[in-house]
Amino acid sequence: MARTQPVNRRWLPLNALRAFDAVGQRLSFTAGAQALNVSQSAVSRHIISLEDLLGQKLFDRSGPTLALTAAGQALLPEVSKSFDRIEQTINAICLDPQAGRPIRIHVPPSLLQQVVMPMLQAFHAEHPGIRIDISSSHTIGLPGHETDMAIVFDRPNIDDRVTDLLWMVRVAPVCSPAVAERHRGKPLARFLADNDLLHVKLEGQPRGLLWSTYANQCRIALDVDRGLAFDANSLAVHYAMHSDGVALADIDMFAPEIASGRLCAPYNAVINDGFGYYLKLRPEDLADPTIGMVRSWLIARFADRLAAQLAA
Repeated sequence: MARTQPVNRRWLPLNALRAFDAVGQRLSFTAGAQALNVSQSAVSRHIISLEDLLGQKLFDRSGPTLALTAAGQALLPEVSKSFDRIEQTINAICLDPQAGRPIRIHVPPSLLQQVVMPMLQAFHAEHPGIRIDISSSHTIGLPGHETDMAIVFDRPNIDDRVTDLLWMVRVAPVCSPAVAERHRGKPLARFLADNDLLHVKLEGQPRGLLWSTYANQCRIALDVDRGLAFDANSLAVHYAMHSDGVALADIDMFAPEIASGRLCAPYNAVINDGFGYYLKLRPEDLADPTIGMVRSWLIARFADRLAAQLAA
């Protein structure tokens, strides 16, 4: 029978929650007991007591392998996240009693290199007492690892996170000045057909997705299977600046390179491909004043950067 009365934090069964976390992460009572250096029977008793408290089964024991029930799937990430934060904070205090827990932020690689690095320098100058841990990965949407907040490259979507749009991507073909001069006067379709296409690999997506989207919106026929592919847009653009080939680049992200003449956008054929950069965090984390302040700071800095570009 499901529990109908709320559980007061004074009576949270911490040992039972530790046992549930250990078993749930490994889907094995034996491995969970070994991780905690206790007997399997002790772990089993803790799990049963937690299930009795909840009035819900946390594990399905009927099959050949242990599996989480719907209740277990809902509880495990919250328990694991809470223990992770406690562990990180305790370790941070041990290393520096005056320091708080670092704020973990994920940023896509190209955005990190082109835009966020200077912002981090300014933030550190303004708030030297706040520690930031930056991670980066080549993925669409949220990263696979735990973060306090994440800037993600994605299409608009609805999930359980607080989501702030930082900017929508506007893309156009870019190349070196030499390539632009060599093909001067050609129609866009001919220019793209006569040059190698430089791709950006998106996790779980077809290799030529971005170029296909571009060609469809521009209503041109384009063979998108040829050319080199890179893990990040900044790598593709760097290759285009110093070699042959045409990259599809976010013209706002690479505005300094275009303005300086190191990179050319030879055609006024800019599209919105549906992707953007979004800042995401869990609703409950807004109660943390440091996370709330970092969020507000980032939103303001991105707004300032876009305003400056529009005014230029």
